[in-house]
Amino acid sequence: MLAAGSRKVPQPSMFRGLASMTSLYWKSFVWFCLGVTLSHPAWSDDGITIPGYEPATGVEHGYSVQKAIETDMSFWFDKPGASVTVRGAFRQRMTVLSRDENGMRVRWSLSADLPAGTAGSPDSYQMNLPYRNSLTAYGTPTLELETDLNGSPNTLFGADRILAHMREMAANGPGGVAETGASATRASGVYDILSKIEQNPLLIAAALVPEAQLLAMGQSDQDDVMQIGQPLEVSQTEDYSGVDVPVVSTWTLESTDAVSRTATLSLSEEFDAAAFSQSQQLAITKMMAAFPDRVKSLAADQLASVKRASKTRSAKFVVSLDDGSAVEATETISMTTGGATFRTYTHILREDMPARLPLPTALTATDLPTPDLRGEPLPSATTRPGILDELSTKPVPPTASPDTTVAAGNVEAKAIAPVSLKVQSAEVVRSPVSSDQGLNIVLTPESAATFRDFTQAALGRQTQVLINDKVVMEPWMREPIMGDHFVLGGTDGKEVEALAEQLRIPEASIVVRLRP
Repeated sequence: MLAAGSRKVPQPSMFRGLASMTSLYWKSFVWFCLGVTLSHPAWSDDGITIPGYEPATGVEHGYSVQKAIETDMSFWFDKPGASVTVRGAFRQRMTVLSRDENGMRVRWSLSADLPAGTAGSPDSYQMNLPYRNSLTAYGTPTLELETDLNGSPNTLFGADRILAHMREMAANGPGGVAETGASATRASGVYDILSKIEQNPLLIAAALVPEAQLLAMGQSDQDDVMQIGQPLEVSQTEDYSGVDVPVVSTWTLESTDAVSRTATLSLSEEFDAAAFSQSQQLAITKMMAAFPDRVKSLAADQLASVKRASKTRSAKFVVSLDDGSAVEATETISMTTGGATFRTYTHILREDMPARLPLPTALTATDLPTPDLRGEPLPSATTRPGILDELSTKPVPPTASPDTTVAAGNVEAKAIAPVSLKVQSAEVVRSPVSSDQGLNIVLTPESAATFRDFTQAALGRQTQVLINDKVVMEPWMREPIMGDHFVLGGTDGKEVEALAEQLRIPEASIVVRLRP
């Protein structure tokens, strides 16, 4: 029997692990009870009662959090570096401040510091620095949330203060001086992000403490009675890029432990392949456009495979049979689209409980082959820098040498030499998402390979693109550019036309370097 109102089925949007492929929008949660509500003892003839979530108030719990993201581009590149793994390790703290019949008020204390005793080299945990930059951008090390009775966030307290901080930092350039010209143009994208956050402040919680929602998935607002090994299916529809995608979620009570008084539950989700493929067509088209020569060489079955997309999610929860708390959780999300495969792994463990769940190698390996993703930490809020991707982080020192630039505050960071890239063609194009004009630059095959290596080495750092010794763009390198072309934007139409003319001459080239 399935009745509305209890254990929560995970939804897409703001707490989705692979946010790069879809927009972030808060959806209404669909609640489902995985069994009739009874008040029997935990072990009874009718099944096992998983109690509703009733945590003690005023007690702070520490949580060990491990995350990893795998990106596999080996379909497009038969070379080392086609598969990349990045990971992070964190320690977050949570306190239930108050609780009544309607919900709870919860405080999360957040840190980007690598926990003491973490296995492996600190340099192999590249997700910690971007998270530290996020804390700087939002201007707060704590979040207070109002949640449902199962712990799912529904209101963020202090959102106006956080937004005011973000607006101030976005409006001011280095040293508190407002940006002008191209920098101001690039900042317009930041205000689009701020506008979305203003419409839904819970996006801040999604960015800073997604652990809250994952734990809530394994917690219920009331008792559930389940039979070991008996799967319970729930069907729902999720919105991806305007496409309704049917999803079948299956919950199973796998085991119980009478000594620790815990139960282990599993969740698996299958997304309708046809509908999900339809939702990913824009991303697939962009991926294919990045590899035109490779696409021409594909056999019919390979091309059909590239045009398909798929997604699965699996999770496990260890739940206390005393108060219904999820004391350990794992989640794996796998998505294939346009010939590329992306996997995200998450493990959360309450520190007063022993680890029980098996973990993937990406989370446990002492020595994990990883790319050089050294980034540059954002300055503290007192220096009032620009904060999001398009904004600069500091003025260019007049004596800086681009050949020896290193990440600020890290004298051991690897220097990356500038690269000169030969241009095969350059044409003016119109952005598919705005009315702005851009310059589509296609590189020669040799230069495309050089540029790919540069972008992989420069991940997390700000770069400069120079045409005839003039800086025309200063992008942050957020992901490797694996194709043979890219688009320069953020300038007016006349300037785009002028740049195109400069690059149409024989043997034309551009220079890409780290920003001094």
